[in-house]
Amino acid sequence: MRNYNSIYLILIIFFQSACAELPTRVNSQPLPSLAPMLEKVMPAIVNISSSTHTRSSNNPLFNDPFFQRFFNIPQQRQEKQSRGSGVIIDVKAGYVVTNNHVIDKADEISITLLNGEQINAKLIGTDSETDIALLQVPPEKLTSIRLADSSRLRVGDFVVAIGNPFGLGQTVTSGIISALGRSGLGIEGYEDFIQTDASINPGNSGGALVNLRGELIGINTAIIAPGGGNVGIGFAIPSNMVEQVVDHIIEFGEVQRGQLGIRLQELTPKLATAFGISNNKGAVIAKVEPGTAADKAGLKSGDVIIAINNKTINSATDVRNKIGLLRIGEQVKVTVIRKNKTYNIYAIIADSKVDGGTISLYLKGSVLQDSSDGIQIKEVTKNSNAWKIGFRAGDIIIGFNRREVETIEDLTSYFEHYSTRSIQIRRDGDILSVWLN
Repeated sequence: MRNYNSIYLILIIFFQSACAELPTRVNSQPLPSLAPMLEKVMPAIVNISSSTHTRSSNNPLFNDPFFQRFFNIPQQRQEKQSRGSGVIIDVKAGYVVTNNHVIDKADEISITLLNGEQINAKLIGTDSETDIALLQVPPEKLTSIRLADSSRLRVGDFVVAIGNPFGLGQTVTSGIISALGRSGLGIEGYEDFIQTDASINPGNSGGALVNLRGELIGINTAIIAPGGGNVGIGFAIPSNMVEQVVDHIIEFGEVQRGQLGIRLQELTPKLATAFGISNNKGAVIAKVEPGTAADKAGLKSGDVIIAINNKTINSATDVRNKIGLLRIGEQVKVTVIRKNKTYNIYAIIADSKVDGGTISLYLKGSVLQDSSDGIQIKEVTKNSNAWKIGFRAGDIIIGFNRREVETIEDLTSYFEHYSTRSIQIRRDGDILSVWLN
């Protein structure tokens, strides 16, 4: 036992001495290090702090301005703070990208640069469906990062995540790309995630996922962890999706999503065999809505979409992601297999917003749009029929007579078939029923 202890002690002394004298170069070549790349990239990553002011009261009556004045009750306010990360993508314009959930409903937003300087930020626009937000700060003393083409990524590529985990300050972790095109997680409306084992923790949201050249390949957005910490499964929004969403926000202030007017189902092995397709890549058109862009272009039920604008389609989610980020009025090339033949069909992306008045007089004055959560009420004109009944912009229609509603087509059909009507909506997390007399 003593001999083993002596050998163990000698080995410790040996390794300590060896580590203390590690060479800086091997065969005249410097040891590999991420430090040079990080020195250029880290100034482009910022910490984000946002605060939301909410009124608090023990009795809801005291929220009424009349009672506040009558009883001389001072308004009590609570401040909710949130921390996350962001990435400077344009020095000249001062644009900073982050996650929507980092700054959602914030009254004040500020960023902190690597050198500790704090700057107030202006919100340019958000897209909750992809969880992306665009901020703007004065374009002074900023460093930006170059966006890479995320379609060229491969599983196994080395990546580095930079962010502000747990509010500790800028932190760097490394790993590889574990998977690409992750979807169906129920995290966002439009999902095409890069999965990585680089440590991503609360506070990393909105931070950068970069390649070894220091180019932005994704915005860190979510983790899967039972206890809320890192377990080697993190997700980032691909840079190509980020770029498309940012372009929409800069031009329109929001993402103006278009539609083809089709319903899809996954191409299962059995369906692939039935259609004579050798692999399971693609999406089957289950239904073409009459009068829509798809109908006008000549797409048909049973067509199997295998590519959009020459980009391979792997699933129905792929189609939704690609169509949902195209501009209204833009021409799209849809490659389909129909009766064992391949066709290229060109369609014009149509506006997905619908005038509520065309569905029912009860909805006159509203603008509706299909979303992943239900039917979103985008606009309501003050004192219109929809306004007087109780609908407000931002409401999500999720039910009709307590039956689930998923699309505007469902809602239209229910109005045609039922005379007694109540509509269930989601507003600020609450489920409410609106009765139509």
